[in-house]
Amino acid sequence: MNMPFYVAPEQMMKDRADYARKGIARGRALVAVQYLDGILLVAENTSNTLRKISEIYDRIAFAGVGKYNEFDQLRRFGVRNADVKGYAYSRDDVEARGLANDYAQILGQTFTHELKPLEVEILVAEVGVTQADDQLFHILYDGTLVDERGTSVLGGDADAIAGRLTSTWSAGDELQTALSKAVAALAGPERTLSADDLEVAVLSRSNGRRCFQRLEDAMVASIVGGTNVPPKSAQGQ
Repeated sequence: MNMPFYVAPEQMMKDRADYARKGIARGRALVAVQYLDGILLVAENTSNTLRKISEIYDRIAFAGVGKYNEFDQLRRFGVRNADVKGYAYSRDDVEARGLANDYAQILGQTFTHELKPLEVEILVAEVGVTQADDQLFHILYDGTLVDERGTSVLGGDADAIAGRLTSTWSAGDELQTALSKAVAALAGPERTLSADDLEVAVLSRSNGRRCFQRLEDAMVASIVGGTNVPPKSAQGQ
C-alpha cells in the first residue's frame, strides 16, 4: 500500500510565502508618500498602457506591484465594490478601510486555501480632509494588512528604498519636493530615473470631489529630469 503524500502545514505555508515573495521581488517598486496637500504615488513603470496606479473612488486610489493580471483583477473588484456601495448607500460610506479589509480577506483566503498564492502587494490610499485623516493601507500577498503613516513602499528592494525614503521625507513637503525625494529613493545612488521611467499620480485635497489626478510626463520631467530615453514597452510591471 502506498503511503499518502504529506507536507507539514508550516512547510507548505513557507513554500507559498517564498514563491509569492520571489514573484513580487522581480517587479519594479512603488512608493506612496504623504505631502502637504495629499498623497503622492510614484511607480517605476516603463509601460504606456499598463497602469500600476489607478483611481478607485472619489478620494481613494489603488496601487499594485507584482503580477499585473492578478492585481488588476483586484483593482476591478475594488471599483465595482465602491460603485455599488456608493450607489446603494452614500458616497461618504465608501472608505479605504473597508476596501482594504475586503482585499485582505481575498488575499488571505487565496494564500491559505489555493495551490498558488497571488504574487502581488497592493496599496489602498485615501486622502482625508486634513493630513491627519490620510490613510495608507498596505496589503501583503498573504492578507496581512498594515496601516502605515507617512510613507509606504511596495515591491522589490523595498527595505532599501524605505530606508532612503524615510531619511528624507517630511510631512510638510510641497508636491515638487516630495516627488524629487520619492524618485531619488526609487532610483538609489547608482541609477537615474527619468519621467519616461515613471508613473505618477496624486490624491490632492484641492482637486474637488474627485481627488485623483495623473501627472503628465512633461510635468514630471520638469521636476525630475528629461525624457530622452527609449520608448516605453509593455513589459515589466
